Amino acid sequence: MSTVPYLKENSLVYHHEAQDMKDNDSRIIRMFLSSCNLSTNTVRNYLRAIDRFRAFVAYKPLSKVSWREIEAFKACLIAGGYSYSELPLAPASVAAYIAPLKSLYKWGSDANIALFPHNPTTSVRLPAVPVTSKRRYLTKSEVGKLLLCLKKQGIRNYLIGLSLVMLGTRVSELVSITTADFYPDPEDRGIWLSVKHSKGGKDREIKVPSELWELFKSYIGSYVQSAGASQERRLFPLSTRQVERIISDAGKRSAIRKRPSPHWLRHTNATLALLNGASLQQVQETLGHSHINTTQRYMHTVEQIKKAAPDFVQDCLHEYIWK
Repeated sequence: MSTVPYLKENSLVYHHEAQDMKDNDSRIIRMFLSSCNLSTNTVRNYLRAIDRFRAFVAYKPLSKVSWREIEAFKACLIAGGYSYSELPLAPASVAAYIAPLKSLYKWGSDANIALFPHNPTTSVRLPAVPVTSKRRYLTKSEVGKLLLCLKKQGIRNYLIGLSLVMLGTRVSELVSITTADFYPDPEDRGIWLSVKHSKGGKDREIKVPSELWELFKSYIGSYVQSAGASQERRLFPLSTRQVERIISDAGKRSAIRKRPSPHWLRHTNATLALLNGASLQQVQETLGHSHINTTQRYMHTVEQIKKAAPDFVQDCLHEYIWK
């Protein structure tokens, strides 16, 4: 009879210890996220990935995790774990779950932090992510059709489309723009847009073309006056999903065979800029890429569009081509 209270007491102690370990790991995760200076969207994605991994290992202490658990989690994702359709996840989706874990353990195992005895992710490789931007762009005429459809829907939708394709912003950056984010350069020759806390927690500046700025000025004047709003109100108080729907619906209505998205317009910005003489560095700064290699991918598309091998052969055999 005396063993029952003893067992209950041990169970209670075990429960408290397990809860303490969970709480300790939660504190570590909060410290990690606060040290990374990430955007709100990135923090949300990191938390989702880390929480799902913790559930996968049954909340085993993060300090006790080995490479086996990481690889098992990766194998589960590849097989379709955490996929609503139960189909295998794309390499990019798998990488989006594993990358935050690699960052967490690299940070926590640093000798100056030493929250983890070792980094179990050093031998874990991210799946190769194919380049998908090669044909995910709109041609000049397709952009025209899309913008014409958006213009018929009203100045707000038209300005959303123009901003995405001319400034190359991410949709999350677009919906965060306020009237206070525009400012003139020192010589009043142009207007710039300050993009704050973008991907990676970085800020950047984008030059606003003059014709686009004239539309912005008109829109800001009517918008602020009608809303009775302060000068720091969001220009497009929409969710990212709403903007995606606006672009998608306009693509269908404009009879474009492609299915454009805000990110397609970002690809279009880079492709058209490089085709018309912009340097890689200029495109990198506008898009906010951390590494020039990311921007370099667009050059493959541009080089193919400008002149491919068959064009050189045609030039050589031009005199023998009869029409």
